[in-house]
Amino acid sequence: MAKKAYSLRNGAAARAKPSPKGVATIRTPLTQDPHAVRDTREKVLEVAIGREVRAFRKKLGITVADLAAATDISLGMLSKIENGITSPSLTTLQALSRALGVPVTAFFRRFEEERSAVFVRAGEGLDVERRGTRAGHQYNLLGHIGSNTSGVVVEPYLITLTEDSDVFPTFQHEGMEFLYMLEGEVVYRHGSNLYPMKPGDSLFFDADAPHGPEVLTILPMRYLSIICYPQGSAG
Repeated sequence: MAKKAYSLRNGAAARAKPSPKGVATIRTPLTQDPHAVRDTREKVLEVAIGREVRAFRKKLGITVADLAAATDISLGMLSKIENGITSPSLTTLQALSRALGVPVTAFFRRFEEERSAVFVRAGEGLDVERRGTRAGHQYNLLGHIGSNTSGVVVEPYLITLTEDSDVFPTFQHEGMEFLYMLEGEVVYRHGSNLYPMKPGDSLFFDADAPHGPEVLTILPMRYLSIICYPQGSAG
């Protein structure tokens, strides 16, 4: 029997359309292309500066013409700077920093900034104790990057519940959470809804609602829990 297709919602605009195999597909396109590759010239200093100038200008909500009037730099020159075609002088950078309200060093951020990555071999994740941890509940942190360019903190956990597991607590915290079942079966609560989950099932939800395993149907049980929240807030 084909699985029932559920509606997926992206705000109020997205609608899900069942595929022939019963898998829901989103009809409203998402804004980010997961396969997109940034310009390979990003490490070129001129390109990095241009990206930052454009980003700061758009953040202020001003046009290229507005910025040109505020800096006495021609429209043509500003276009070349934003597109990474020319290298602006220090005097030009100072004029741009005053008009955009940022330090000159801010224009070099993308060029100099290191991108972090965490590689964890099988079985080498960090065992951590989270609020509400009980006997038999193993939280294995698979990686953590604090301050980063995205403004979002992501905590990926491999959670294992064994025959010795105590009653599981209910959690409620800021951010979003994604679960993916690997082994065992559970009835998982989110708010007032209950979701029977088997290996291969997933659940994505607003973590501000009370959530947690309601019934441990088949043990041992393992699932991935990926928690995302804004930097500077408690996850």
